[in-house]
Amino acid sequence: MAEPWRDRARRAVEWNWRLRSAGDPRPHYVICGRDALAYYVARAMLESELPAGGARVTVVVPERYRSNGPDVAGLRGVRVVRSERLDVATFEAAGLAGATGLALLHQDDVGNLHAALCAQAVDQRVRQVLRMFNGTLADGVRKLLKAPVEVLSDAEMAAPAFVAAALGEVDPNSFQHRDKTLRVARRADVRPQDVVCALADFSEEQGVELLPAEQAGADLVLAEATGQPPGTEVAARRLVRARRRRRPMAVLLRAVRGFATRKIGVAVMLVLAVIAVLGALISRAEDVSPVEALYLTLVTTLSGADPDTDKAADAQIMQVVLNLAGLALIPLITAVVVDGIVNARLALHTGRLQPARAGHVVVIGLGNVGTRVMAQLREYDVEVVAIDKDPEPRGATLARQLEVPLIVGDAALPETLAAASVADCQALVVASTDDVANLEAALAARDLRDDLRVVLRLFDGDFAERVEETFALGVSRSVSYLAAPAFIGALTERAVITTIPVERHALPVAEVPVAPGSELDGRPLDMVNRDGQVRLIARTPAGGARTIWWKDLDPRQVIFAGDRLTVVARRRGLDWLTRQCAPPTRTGPVPRPAGPVLGREPTSPAAPRSAPAPADWQVAASAPGAAHPVPDRSATPLPHEVPGGADGEHSEAGQHAAQWQVDRQQQAADQPQPGEHLNR
Repeated sequence: MAEPWRDRARRAVEWNWRLRSAGDPRPHYVICGRDALAYYVARAMLESELPAGGARVTVVVPERYRSNGPDVAGLRGVRVVRSERLDVATFEAAGLAGATGLALLHQDDVGNLHAALCAQAVDQRVRQVLRMFNGTLADGVRKLLKAPVEVLSDAEMAAPAFVAAALGEVDPNSFQHRDKTLRVARRADVRPQDVVCALADFSEEQGVELLPAEQAGADLVLAEATGQPPGTEVAARRLVRARRRRRPMAVLLRAVRGFATRKIGVAVMLVLAVIAVLGALISRAEDVSPVEALYLTLVTTLSGADPDTDKAADAQIMQVVLNLAGLALIPLITAVVVDGIVNARLALHTGRLQPARAGHVVVIGLGNVGTRVMAQLREYDVEVVAIDKDPEPRGATLARQLEVPLIVGDAALPETLAAASVADCQALVVASTDDVANLEAALAARDLRDDLRVVLRLFDGDFAERVEETFALGVSRSVSYLAAPAFIGALTERAVITTIPVERHALPVAEVPVAPGSELDGRPLDMVNRDGQVRLIARTPAGGARTIWWKDLDPRQVIFAGDRLTVVARRRGLDWLTRQCAPPTRTGPVPRPAGPVLGREPTSPAAPRSAPAPADWQVAASAPGAAHPVPDRSATPLPHEVPGGADGEHSEAGQHAAQWQVDRQQQAADQPQPGEHLNR
């Protein structure tokens, strides 16, 4: 039987990849995952312009799977390996041996641990980045694996953004670097001397401008924490103080309404109405007092009456009807009692029997993200009510420890939202892993209250943007997009300290080392800052000296090899800075151009080359009192300036090649930045 054309095409593609990999000097990364996090990491690795000219990316996905967001297997330029198990055979087929890094991004902690052990059997030197939720297990993995490993939690990194959006504040993300603690705040909430740099400027004309050139007019800043609590903590305290006292009568009426089903309650009310009407008629016919009429009515209804043929016909009819009502009332009372007991037990089991609340936060979905959001809100002493379809979700144990009520049910049903008092809550955080269920719950909650603050988690990027624009449901957050820069930094051995979410964007804070002979080696600090791309906030000199922060940074100071630059940057700006700080690449001999080099006068090979005049920054840096003098380039020329140097280049050809590389990198860095929009 002939081989199907699909199998032949797949085998041809795989064989082509083997041929390309054999002599490809680019770094090779293997990514195992099928959700949005794997997609963002793989796309960023493909779009990054590393010093070696890019990266090769191999993605391992299951044979059959349904992507809940962007499909990582649909990326152009990746090699796709399909396998249901992450074992030794799969990693060998993916070419893990000799790879630069491995990212295990499935949402199964134990599965990622097993895959890490299998990968260690294939190559013990490959760098591994694991995605894990359990912190205790993560600490054990770091000690267990012999290979270099980094364990990260995307839920832990993204939870502060959800908490801030729920409380109507900026991201409470604060981080410590070296000897200072920094936090994100509004400019009006911090002192001017505590502002480190401007993060974003919000304007109606241009939308959000990240890392603006105008520092004084920015709305969102990175500031030093000086003991004043951040805005989110202040908002949480205000919410706790303003929490209204619970109403006992409302709780009692709520319990009465939930005691029996609606049909039984209607039947009981009809029977009681009939008895009341007949009792009034008897009191008028017998000409007795209201108390005597009540007595006659109850006795006749509950125990019956002796027949009396001498009574009038209307009195006899009323006696018969009352006896019939009494026969119906007894089983109805029994049904109410039994139904009430059963409903009470079920309500206690599912968490629906809850007192009325106000000013609390409702969290839907106690998965990885929902559990972290619930825990951080309780740290602020904010009252939380949780909803989940599963009676025992991932965060059920923690919810019981924190005394958070857990309502089991479909969050799209009005009775479930009513049990959580959504109509009176402060905010609703919808953090489950199902886009359709999240949208249904958000729309159902908005039906109860139009001005309800909703923080929505959606996976599909285009769907999230259209929903936010069309329905105006509130803020949408992408866990994968917020966490992706940290995973990329760990995979490429970049020291990403934290990620700052700004609207639908993410700004990584990273520390980049300067390699000897790099483009920034010997250049002034002013060359690091790029408006809209990179903002320098600290510099740690080589040799472990004290970190120089933004207050003491002089743009004329010179960068030396071994220095570490701490920056706030966009993803493309961080790629540019990494290339500028990377060691020079070794290439083969570059042939001398046949004609004169553009922009340079033709010179004779024997003619000595005169030293160029010093630039303004070199004169300023060499002045007395400068922090670092400029090294004498005439005494120690750069590698590409040495005739017949280590790279085998002639002097002019080497300078031409180096200048061409700088121009190419500059053009690439100035290109528009696709993929920096927060998609889900």
